[in-house]
Amino acid sequence: MYIPQTESNLYEKDFYAWTQKQVSLLESQQWSQLDLTNLIEEIEALGKQQRQELRNRLSILLAHLLKWEYQPQYRSRSWLATIRIQRRDIARLIQDNPSLKPYLDEAVKEAYENAKDLAMGETNLSLKTFPLECLYNLAEILDIRYYPGEPSDLID
Repeated sequence: MYIPQTESNLYEKDFYAWTQKQVSLLESQQWSQLDLTNLIEEIEALGKQQRQELRNRLSILLAHLLKWEYQPQYRSRSWLATIRIQRRDIARLIQDNPSLKPYLDEAVKEAYENAKDLAMGETNLSLKTFPLECLYNLAEILDIRYYPGEPSDLID
């Protein structure tokens, strides 16, 4: 028995096919044929993904800044590269999504919790080693010249 594919059914059974169908409908301006319920949900999810991407990158960056500051004897070019890459990627993310800029302070607070856990797990230092709240300000976090703690000969 043939069951016609409704937009919701296609959405659940073959997401890629559903996206292509929605693109086609949008391009041909067939507004009444769009699966608006799922389309709205997906567009909303895309926005949330950008915020999550920012938090994830900040978590990694902050964890490496903590490691850099609290374990200077283990500093490496790998840590340096991670710090630089995360800063560049965060800058690009903000450049591509300027409306995320007002969210940065909140994102830092949220990311710092994860950063402490990452730093603890990667250094074997106690969680109590790290400050309860992030002591780096936003300008320092994003500044390509800022590295906390004592100077290092790894920085060119």
